[in-house]
Amino acid sequence: MTETDNAARPDVPSYAALLEHVPPGSSWGVFDRDAERGTANFAGPAQVLDGVAAVTRGAVFSLDHALDAFDPPMARARSAPRHELLAAHDQVRDDVLHHFYPQASSQLDGLRHRRASGHGFYNGVPDDLIRAGHPALGVQRWAEQPIVGRGLLIDVEGLLAAAGTPLDHRQGPALDVDVLDRALHAQGERVRPGDLVLVHTGWARWFLDADPAVRGEVRDARRATGFRQTRDLPAWLWDHRVALFATDTFAVEVLPVATDTFLASAPEDAGMMHQELIAKLGVPLGELWNLTDLVADSRTHHRWDALVVVKPLHLVGGVGSPPNATALR
Repeated sequence: MTETDNAARPDVPSYAALLEHVPPGSSWGVFDRDAERGTANFAGPAQVLDGVAAVTRGAVFSLDHALDAFDPPMARARSAPRHELLAAHDQVRDDVLHHFYPQASSQLDGLRHRRASGHGFYNGVPDDLIRAGHPALGVQRWAEQPIVGRGLLIDVEGLLAAAGTPLDHRQGPALDVDVLDRALHAQGERVRPGDLVLVHTGWARWFLDADPAVRGEVRDARRATGFRQTRDLPAWLWDHRVALFATDTFAVEVLPVATDTFLASAPEDAGMMHQELIAKLGVPLGELWNLTDLVADSRTHHRWDALVVVKPLHLVGGVGSPPNATALR
């Protein structure tokens, strides 16, 4: 366990300075200890204690949907797991999951999930180390030392509904980063260095409650609410020293891709922003999180922070995992 308070380091460069790095916009070489944890390094002991201070009622919230909640998953290459019970005799039970895709439901994208095209995996880890069973950049880095700190919930859905411009998830609108600042202002909150930022749009709950035909329509079109592909989001996350960024949307970013900002640097993904967030900045990226109960509690009690504990599967060399995330208040 590191005792370094990376969130308070005065020598951490700005995102503008990171644009001069190779690759541009990367934090490669910034963290001199536990570099494979990426921006999770911003959540150190001081941030854990900050999160603990948010626990005053003993309320506990799971932030994961069921493993088979999204059946079929939005990602067409994945499937929901099939659960089978086994028995060696009639007095015992065992079980096995068939076709278990760790990123088919609520998930935490690990730093193996995306390579920086033309440059390599996060922090320059060689390609030949990115294989099953090798620990380099595996999600077990966040299981060995879970990501724990002050979680800050940003209620984008609530902000836009109150303004008379509710999100139309069937159309999959693109969000601009200024909506985060507007929501924080409305909530009377600010991001502290090392926060675990959770963004509630209502997308996952809408999708799960939608008519099967509507779910099929948006899945076939690969259409989902999310953030517009610009440098604004990477800059916002880095300059606020966010340790983890999670939303209740399918991909964090809007789909289909809304701009050509990253088309030249990420042609394989039609210009998606994942390589900027994962492969370059090293951000633990949460998707499809279950924020419904937490936001309901926040709206009732007018509290937006919580102690958040994230401990993914201890899968050596894992690419992603259910987050196994819990919020406490």
